[in-house]
Amino acid sequence: METPIADFVSAYLQSGVSRLHMPGHKGRGPLGCERLDITEIAGADALYQADGVIAQSERNAAALFGTAATFYSTEGSSQCIRAMLYLSILHAPSGGKRPVIVAARNAHQSFVLAAALLDVEIVWLWPEDDGFSLCRCGISPLQLEGILKRLSRPPAAVYLTAPDYLGGAPDIAALAETAHRFGAPLLVDGAHGAYLKFLPHSTHPIDLGADLCCDSAHKTLPVLTGGAYLHVSRHAPADFMENGKRALALFGSTSPSYLILQSLDFANRHLAEDYPSRLTACAARLEVLRAALRGNGWIVAKSDPLKLTLAAAESGWDGKELAALLRQGKVECEYADPDFAVLMATPENTEQDFNRILSALGHNPRQKPLLRRCPVLLPPETVCSPRKAAFAPSESVPASLAEGRILAAPTVSCPPAVPVVVGGERISQSAIEVFAYYGISSVQVVRER
Repeated sequence: METPIADFVSAYLQSGVSRLHMPGHKGRGPLGCERLDITEIAGADALYQADGVIAQSERNAAALFGTAATFYSTEGSSQCIRAMLYLSILHAPSGGKRPVIVAARNAHQSFVLAAALLDVEIVWLWPEDDGFSLCRCGISPLQLEGILKRLSRPPAAVYLTAPDYLGGAPDIAALAETAHRFGAPLLVDGAHGAYLKFLPHSTHPIDLGADLCCDSAHKTLPVLTGGAYLHVSRHAPADFMENGKRALALFGSTSPSYLILQSLDFANRHLAEDYPSRLTACAARLEVLRAALRGNGWIVAKSDPLKLTLAAAESGWDGKELAALLRQGKVECEYADPDFAVLMATPENTEQDFNRILSALGHNPRQKPLLRRCPVLLPPETVCSPRKAAFAPSESVPASLAEGRILAAPTVSCPPAVPVVVGGERISQSAIEVFAYYGISSVQVVRER
């Protein structure tokens, strides 16, 4: 497959042109990548008005993903999430009322902050399954149908996160059918699942009925950090594709990284050639590793094929303690909390990497589950909109002393960037217990007069 963006930059390097344009490093510098770092010069196309090499590369990506359109982001899925919400609002004018989006509660803070910026009302879908975890949210089509029936008007969209940080996913196909039956498009934050399209049996959200989906290409494909896709399904409303660039431009920098764009461009070639078979082999290798770990007494949670999610607490360990054990064995995991340790693999990992995991963990000497459970978060009281809370004067207070206060805006670390309490909600005692469980020591609350 052609790589038009990378080919243009290569030709520009060979031309020997004097760079009397941005960036200031002029193609020279200590990192070594500066020579490939250009700006929107003549012929390089413009990301948000693409009609040249970028447009051609995006068409290549759309063909690979089987979409009506695939647009590039150099600012991760966060930019795409804001664009998805904006597109859903454009498509479903609210008649002067605040737009409503029905969302699974394990949403990334980018979604919550986008809702604040766009003044969206959120109706939350709370997890139905046992064993609360901040990262996951087990919901069913029946639950969604009940919420949609109770709303006075169809929401602007239904919003899911799949796969979640632990590698779980709800029944997207059934949830899409339910949302569509009530006239609502389905939006999916698929940041962790770009590769799912390229396994022998695709479980990518677009193939399961989502209208819009974002993928962080950099999370699971050989792409530089910040590279992401906004996918528009072939069955999505036409205005989603027509306004896609406009939506991304509203939230994006006017100086997109051409290093990231070249990386996305090269990914098309990889995906069109041998990368799908390498993904399949990597998934199979991980399954062998899971079996070996189970044989050594470790509890391995169900997850998407390229995640290794260790149920630490069920195995007798604190997740962060387990992460430290792995670190001693020269393995750095993606995420750890009191209950889980998550490792993410791709075909770029070596056999040594997998052997180190097995060697670092060895035979589990504990095996008895920790006698504790994460406190269950009871749905907090909503006092005001996320927007009103985000723009109100605020102050930081110790989380342990925040009962009764109204959260101003979620400020949580990434990973997992899933807020316990959302802006505009009153902090309850159950929320404080969850804060403590996850090591959140301070929160930003609306200042009291």
